[in-house]
Amino acid sequence: MLFLFLPLFLVFLMIGLPVFFGLLAAPGLLLWLNGQERDIALLYRNVYSGMDSFPLMAIPFFMLAGELMNRGGITMRIVEFSQALIGHLRGGLAQVNILSSMLFAGLSGSAVADTSALGSMLIPAMEKNGYTRKFAAAITAASSVIGPIIPPSGIMIIYAYVMGESVAALFLAGIVPGILVGVGLMLMTAWMAKSNDFPAAAPRANLRERGQALVRAFFPLLTPVIILGGILGGAFTPTEASAVAALYAFIVSMFILRTMGWSDLPKVLTKAAITTSVVLLLVGAAMAFKTVVSLSHAPELLAAFILSLSENPLILLFLINILLFIVGMFLDAGPAIIILGPILAPIFTQLGVHPVHFAIIMSVNLTVGLATPPMGLVLFVASSVSGVKVETIARSILPFLAVEVLVIFLITYIPPISMFVPNLFGFIK
Repeated sequence: MLFLFLPLFLVFLMIGLPVFFGLLAAPGLLLWLNGQERDIALLYRNVYSGMDSFPLMAIPFFMLAGELMNRGGITMRIVEFSQALIGHLRGGLAQVNILSSMLFAGLSGSAVADTSALGSMLIPAMEKNGYTRKFAAAITAASSVIGPIIPPSGIMIIYAYVMGESVAALFLAGIVPGILVGVGLMLMTAWMAKSNDFPAAAPRANLRERGQALVRAFFPLLTPVIILGGILGGAFTPTEASAVAALYAFIVSMFILRTMGWSDLPKVLTKAAITTSVVLLLVGAAMAFKTVVSLSHAPELLAAFILSLSENPLILLFLINILLFIVGMFLDAGPAIIILGPILAPIFTQLGVHPVHFAIIMSVNLTVGLATPPMGLVLFVASSVSGVKVETIARSILPFLAVEVLVIFLITYIPPISMFVPNLFGFIK
């Protein structure tokens, strides 16, 4: 009977119950009906124990770093630098949007922060420059999924915590896929710009203007260098790196750029605390949900079912990508990873897929789900920022989603795309 927990959870989602309560109510109800009251107590204890983890401390610090950068005007400097590089191209502001997302990804690692910060600036600017508001919102939502792929990445921290993988290896494995998603979106935008005669954002910047933009953006752009350099150099762990990133963002915003005052700190801390609370509550609930997954023997049943479909890893990877894409439409990436990671990863590891490779397949697929209708979180954020209906953005985003799906299959069937960089640094054995 316990295997019904997943269908019941989906029913709760469809009737509008928040994910946190659905993750606890579905297994709790089934355990009660099954007469397993002792396991109900275990389920709810695991909400706390699921959050009580040193590696997960990286999440609030990276959230805080992102908020400090937003409040400190660092986002604006990233946009100005992107515009100096490629703003002269046809469809320049759309291209600036994508490049800014790629650069911002190395600062916050959050798709929601990317959509909110860049969207509030670029969507009105794009509309003023001749783009439709729905297109501006769609390209902002589509490019924001790069945030959790290029390091630092909150969902990769969660995956590493759940599956016992190296955070540094996953960070490195996300670099090339993230760049590939960005380049793919730029190519699609270039084709659409030519077909629809999109305007250029500004005249071509000369070398001096580009140099000035680089100087203004230098300290923000140094953030991912410090994070990855410190981790790879052994100066600090990924969790410690998140605290360094937050401290660095504070110093840059308060004392170097002087774009933030002491009066801004309460708002920054409050917003970071609320965002972190939501994420960690979901992690705790999902870890408790995972307890019932084990009790129900669902992993063994699903593994047997998957292997009965085919023994060819290539076919199974195709089917799993379809499954993950559908899951990503309805479930946030963090809970989906915690629920499905322990079920799916061992199956594909036995079939010869490297754990880091599968981690990237799963992470990128579920991240793209953040921009996929009907429940993609960044679609709702883009709608809130732009004032455009979610269903309107969903129709406009389809060409960009097609590009991202193509990249997912490239990552799936060409392992060196994700494995090259971690292998280069000795993280792949």
